[in-house]
Amino acid sequence: MREARERAGLTQAELAETSGVARPNIAAYESGLRRPSPAMSRRLIEAARPKPHTSLDAHRDEVRRLADEFGLENPRVFGSVARGDDRPGSDLDLLVSVPKGKGLFALLGFARAVEALLGVRVDVVSEGGLGDGHARIRHEAVPV
Repeated sequence: MREARERAGLTQAELAETSGVARPNIAAYESGLRRPSPAMSRRLIEAARPKPHTSLDAHRDEVRRLADEFGLENPRVFGSVARGDDRPGSDLDLLVSVPKGKGLFALLGFARAVEALLGVRVDVVSEGGLGDGHARIRHEAVPV
């Protein structure tokens, strides 16, 4: 557990705030004085995931390269990362343009490749699949 927290660059206090678990409990789990339940372990590991924007900032060029590899165009970020309010455990929402001849397999492959690269959950949305009710997504989307 300590390794996951340190990889995310979090202090025990930050993990406590993010997870909603008291810092003394986290210290006890990390020192071996207490053993967390499986559900508590999952909760803490999830809270110790890196913030998506941190991972994206470190790998923007690679994400653009992956979009090119899968034949996708104009990768953009929307959602919590674009708004600047992502947290550990948040996902990364990407909007892409899908050229004719590309489709679901390109979207899925791109999503999996970006997840593997960044270590965060990724949702990829095709701009062509957005209806009129999704103006907010188009409005807040910013280039990767």
